[in-house]
Amino acid sequence: MNKGISSIPINLRVYSPHVLNLTLIDLPGITKVPVGDQPPDIEYQIREMIMQFITRENCLILAVTPANTDLANSDALKLAKEVDPQGLRTIGVITKLDLMDEGTDARDVLENKLLPLRRGYVGVVNRSQKDIDGKKDIKAAMLAERKFFLSHPAYRHIADRMGTPHLQKVLNQQLTNHIRDTLPNFRNKLQGQLLSIEHEVEAYKNFKPEDPTRKTKALLQMVQQFAVDFEKRIEGSGDQVDTLELSGGAKINRIFHERFPFEIVKMEFNEKELRREISYAIKNIHGIRTGLFTPDMAFEAIVKKQIVKLKGPSLKSVDLVIQELINTVKKCTKKLANFPRLCEETERIVANHIREREGKTKDQVLLLIDIQVSYINTNHEDFIGFANAQQRSSQVHKKNTIGNQVIRKGWLTISNIGIMKGGSKGYWFVLTAESLSWYKDDEEKEKKYMLPLDNLKVRDVEKSFMSSKHIFALFNTEQRNVYKDYRFLELACDSQEDVDSWKASLLRAGVYPDKSLTESDENGQAENFSMDPQLERQVETIRNLVDSYMSIINKCIRDLIPKTIMHLMINNVKDFINSELLAQLYSSEDQNTLMEESAEQAQRRDEMLRMYQALKEALVIIGDINTATTFTPAPPPVDDSWIQHSRRSPPPSPTTQRRPTLSAPLARPTAGRGPAPAIPSPGPHSGAPPVPFRPGPLPPFPSASDALGAPPQVPSRPTRAPPSVPSQSPKF
Repeated sequence: MNKGISSIPINLRVYSPHVLNLTLIDLPGITKVPVGDQPPDIEYQIREMIMQFITRENCLILAVTPANTDLANSDALKLAKEVDPQGLRTIGVITKLDLMDEGTDARDVLENKLLPLRRGYVGVVNRSQKDIDGKKDIKAAMLAERKFFLSHPAYRHIADRMGTPHLQKVLNQQLTNHIRDTLPNFRNKLQGQLLSIEHEVEAYKNFKPEDPTRKTKALLQMVQQFAVDFEKRIEGSGDQVDTLELSGGAKINRIFHERFPFEIVKMEFNEKELRREISYAIKNIHGIRTGLFTPDMAFEAIVKKQIVKLKGPSLKSVDLVIQELINTVKKCTKKLANFPRLCEETERIVANHIREREGKTKDQVLLLIDIQVSYINTNHEDFIGFANAQQRSSQVHKKNTIGNQVIRKGWLTISNIGIMKGGSKGYWFVLTAESLSWYKDDEEKEKKYMLPLDNLKVRDVEKSFMSSKHIFALFNTEQRNVYKDYRFLELACDSQEDVDSWKASLLRAGVYPDKSLTESDENGQAENFSMDPQLERQVETIRNLVDSYMSIINKCIRDLIPKTIMHLMINNVKDFINSELLAQLYSSEDQNTLMEESAEQAQRRDEMLRMYQALKEALVIIGDINTATTFTPAPPPVDDSWIQHSRRSPPPSPTTQRRPTLSAPLARPTAGRGPAPAIPSPGPHSGAPPVPFRPGPLPPFPSASDALGAPPQVPSRPTRAPPSVPSQSPKF
């Protein structure tokens, strides 16, 4: 409200056939002494505001200095020199030539002899405050200015290079140079855009939306392309390989050979539970009698129960494949997005067929499992057989089936050996079907000992009161030392779960417990599951038989389930798309409805055609501009070292209130509006791309204004006081 400034711009557009197509930035003068409620650092604020604009490379700087002040002290020239050391953007403007003392003139300055600038100086004579109050119009003011220069003895020989019209001409020429400099890059950009859309536009040039022949041809081509894309995504292709994600076929391959076997492995049997079930089965088959032989019915009952558990992973693999097929269909229909109804119907028809095949595929998968359950083939060539299972027990089984395969690895502590002899510290143990070895660390480079598993058994050790470890022990049934001079090898774990897990692994390796375990049933009633030696041998025999037969079944199922899914699901869907999809599309809806374009596609086609035409017209106009305009080279450099030796601007401090500024004296005469309102803030005026030397505006092609850049901007200064200031206030 009181001579303050603001960084928020005030935009004013002046429309007239007599003004140049320019953007004028009317910057405030540098105030040395704060006035009214201006902040103490007002000089610094104004300086920063000015620098924001004059540092732009496409901005012409009018360094305005009154003729009745010392030019060497011009802050405007000093600031311009800081941002434009070559002087290519700076034009000196001398005002108030009519107010100089008698006997003095600015001839040497205007002739660029006294304090030279590369682009020289232009003198102007603006209206006085009296002329403004008397409403002297612009034409009369310009005639008076012309008369002043022609009649003044010091300026008449350079009158043709003085005045507001000449300043307009100089600015216009600089604008012309700027546009000519940008035209080569702009032309290259337009030509690149034209080439990029030319192929697509060719398809649109003779486009007839309602032509039934075109619709039929397009429908056939799109269905064929959909079938090709689907098959490539499933079967794989050497062209247009996707390097960002796996295709549908690659993901289905992972389901068959990674996910499905993993789901089967996840069905890992609970050793204790399985042994208890075998024990129950044997006892229930014998009933009240004491059995002398291992009942084969117990084996069949346990095996059938384990085979039925394979239904879950098998059905899950079918669901995973179905989901991947539907995802593949959705990706392939993206090319049909220009015809939303066709895209929707294609997805619906193919998805419905996949769901139909789902039921048949799952029925066949369940049938395969039921077939395996229906007959237990104990004469299979890979089956271990009762004789081997009873004679050699699990050790023979392990050696015949998995050799010396690693069963388990982990950290254990040898607790019954003193620290001085290497005990009571952790070692890395490796359990195989034939031995138990331990190493210094998990890199398995330095082996400490290898203990054969022959004649070994495991038994529990009571937990010590002072120890937090859970312990179990290994011993030899033939009363031999297990390790060096020790009859027992006590191994400690951090938790009881680890102990149970290690004991189960040792059991798989053929190391049996010394005494049976007692567990409570779900009702909390204690039940003794201790087995006599005969029952223990029978349980071990059945356990080994179940392992042998289930390995055969698992191998068979892992082979048959992917083949079943491939035949009944994937290949069938491919055949359906190639042979029946088109017929079902025709029967589902009318062709005109299916091939109805989306609003976005129609709009895109129209925009593409308009853009193509606009680009061609723009290139023609650029060619005309390039040949019809002249380029004015920059004047040679001058010795402007005087600016560098002039006084430096002091830091913000109250001294004197002077206003040498960056201003544009052409703003008022060319606007034709009389006195201007106060502009307390700088502000860029956005206008159309300035091309004053060609007929008609540029056509609306994309990024034209961006390529041309903003027009050269002419910094200026505003009046600093509101309209009601007295006549002695600063003026343009």
